[in-house]
Amino acid sequence: MTARTSLTIVLAAGEGTRMRSSIPKVLHPVAGQSMLAHVLGASPSGAGAALAVVIGPDHQPVAAEIRRLRPDATTFIQRERLGTAHAVLAAREAIIGGADDLLVVFGDTPLISAATFERLRAALKNGAALAVLGFRAADPTGYGRLLVEGGELRAIREHADASPAERAITLCNAGVMAFDGHRALQIIEKIGNSNSKAEYYLVDAVAIVRELGWETAVIETSGEEVRGINTKAQLAEAEQIMQARLRTAALEAGVTMIAPETIYLAADTTFGNDVTIEPFVVIGPGVSISDGAVIHSFSHIVQSSIGRNASVGPYARLRPGTLLGDGAKIGNFVETKAAVLEAGVKVNHLSYIGDAHIGANTNIGAGTITCNYDGFSKHRTTIGVGAFIGTNSSLVAPVKIGNAAYVGSGSVITRDVPDNALAVERGQQTNREGGAARYREMKTRGKPKQG
Repeated sequence: MTARTSLTIVLAAGEGTRMRSSIPKVLHPVAGQSMLAHVLGASPSGAGAALAVVIGPDHQPVAAEIRRLRPDATTFIQRERLGTAHAVLAAREAIIGGADDLLVVFGDTPLISAATFERLRAALKNGAALAVLGFRAADPTGYGRLLVEGGELRAIREHADASPAERAITLCNAGVMAFDGHRALQIIEKIGNSNSKAEYYLVDAVAIVRELGWETAVIETSGEEVRGINTKAQLAEAEQIMQARLRTAALEAGVTMIAPETIYLAADTTFGNDVTIEPFVVIGPGVSISDGAVIHSFSHIVQSSIGRNASVGPYARLRPGTLLGDGAKIGNFVETKAAVLEAGVKVNHLSYIGDAHIGANTNIGAGTITCNYDGFSKHRTTIGVGAFIGTNSSLVAPVKIGNAAYVGSGSVITRDVPDNALAVERGQQTNREGGAARYREMKTRGKPKQG
């Protein structure tokens, strides 16, 4: 379809009152991304693909999300809510541009796929003036029925107006439509509002296309793909479907999941080869996991990068800005945030590493924390290559600990430690005598193993 230009109009002006939330409906998340993000991600992009989003008058957060996701998109405001056709015409300026294909989709259908958009566009390429997306419903009650004769869509009949025979039809209207872009405005502008609500409904486009003698088409998809989200219960259902999709895709890509149904993934999670994820792991947005890494049970990871053959958990929490080098190890009840841990770093037990850079092959003993917050500002801790930080140490930032430095257990480090130095501090007082024997042992026999 790359030879044809397109305009996708996303209708996202709904208030979503049934969500019982101050958050605009289309910004509610599914698999770590807003519903709107999923729809925009599925919409055609690249050369020749334009995007317009219709929002409500006081939806600045929605406008900000659009700018973040698709800076190429144009935003239009629907100041009055007078039906779906009225919403589409809010983007009249974009329609006038005359793209070959005009797609109309809703911002609360996060499960729709790019492949479905391409199938709709294929129908337009084959001569249809209008292609309507439909699905087969086990219980079609309440849905508009698609009345098809000879392969062409004759009408969309609302449930309330349908005859008993028409109500028996299970092919239902999904709401998503595709118009020949050069004829779209002519069709949509003919839609009237002679109905009980005096609103302009896009479904009336079918009758207009037939009156004009132009071809219509129906493209079928699964009901799962086109379900709209109007309540928190429906949002939870969409989450379950999306998680099943993501788990299946990960398994097919070679990720080992011991109990897939217990694992939560984000839509943008990326995996290398031979990754293993144990049960009850939560992976939020912005996570990449490299070859051979193992994520142990009950770990929670967000906006982090995990290097090759690294090990995380169990019961670890990696917060935004964590970068683990190859072979790094994050153990039980360890939390990291805005921290770079280079190759071979070990933080095995009960530690907090925040706003820090830790050099390769450094060992962080159990119970160690970087004291990065003074009540007003965050400060950084820098630890060199091959350092050893003893158990129950507090590193009061800003502080630098040199290469191959040794910090004795229970120390409170408040000043910089040079390369190859021993530090055993209590507050501002340095206890060199107390650590002398330990330091000599380290130099003569190598660093002793310490958790």
